[in-house]
Amino acid sequence: MVASISARKSVAAAVSYFKHMASDEYYTGKGEQQPEAEADGEWAGRGAERLALEGPVSKADFEAMLSGRDPKTGERLTQPGKSHAPGWDMTFSAPKSVSVMWALAPEADRKATEAAHRSAVHAATTHLEDTHAFTRRGKGGAVREPVAGLTIARFHHHTSRDLDPQLHTHAFIFNCAPRRDGSWGSLVSRDLYKAQKEAGAVYRAHLAHELERGGHAVDRYGTTFRLTAIPRDIERAFSKRRQAIEQAADTYGYRSPKGMEQAALRTRQAKRPAQRAALFEAWKQEARALGFDLSRARLQVARAPAHGQQAKNGSRPAPAPSTDRVLASAQRMLSVIAETSRATSSGDSGLAANLRERANPGDLPSERERD
Repeated sequence: MVASISARKSVAAAVSYFKHMASDEYYTGKGEQQPEAEADGEWAGRGAERLALEGPVSKADFEAMLSGRDPKTGERLTQPGKSHAPGWDMTFSAPKSVSVMWALAPEADRKATEAAHRSAVHAATTHLEDTHAFTRRGKGGAVREPVAGLTIARFHHHTSRDLDPQLHTHAFIFNCAPRRDGSWGSLVSRDLYKAQKEAGAVYRAHLAHELERGGHAVDRYGTTFRLTAIPRDIERAFSKRRQAIEQAADTYGYRSPKGMEQAALRTRQAKRPAQRAALFEAWKQEARALGFDLSRARLQVARAPAHGQQAKNGSRPAPAPSTDRVLASAQRMLSVIAETSRATSSGDSGLAANLRERANPGDLPSERERD
């Protein structure tokens, strides 16, 4: 479950991306005659702050940034060239057990889980902004320097294409960033690609801390974690998209990273609108059919020796982790990633790593389930 990153190679492709991001199948109008509502989009990053961009992301403002213009004034910020990529989509997807917990929990708990996810995304993108965002200037881009911030449009989605619960956020990083002297420039994309595993580790470390603070029992497995209360067979049942990809891979003999991407494309369905209430009811019915009761499962976990002793002693959840603690935890995860990478072929990443390299049996990374 690493953060994934992909480039939008033209303004037209990025505009199409916006239309896709701005419609989440989870959100529809209350009545059949109402059009599908927009997904939950928001501006983020110190670059957005400098341009006074806040709140929902409009199509007009999105397109202005793609073209390197200030959405408010129309002023030219950067000069796009023929090889200028307008931006990159970095996606953060919650572990499947977290998404299942969110889908089956009461509304107050759902809001808390979603808030933890968004806080973790913010921590990860801020880490990118602070340590891995660079621009070039001068003849031939000879001078490389850190930027003063990033301009990001975040879109929060909630389901996979097969309408299973899947919390994930698309963070679109515009190729237009402020320098510390007030000028603007394009980003060095290589640094963003190199940082994707680290950003994913920061996201997971922060999310695990936030969920523990909220009273959830967390089991850590090397570079990832899962919620103890959600059994692995229930994770699997709510991972239909993943199952479809695996079946296609077996049917067509796909084993390489490119082959696994092809399996994902072969099984990709059109988005299907569904109303909020109907989806939650369908998920609860599915859980009941599987004989799973979330309240009972959480109670059993709380009564287990390790968690029961904590309750008996009256200890409280750990305080909010400092940035140093989160980064230290992320660094430990990264060391495991590096060891795993050295032990396997260097070219395996993304979907192929998720589907073929299962260090822990039953672990269900969810990167390619979302959409």
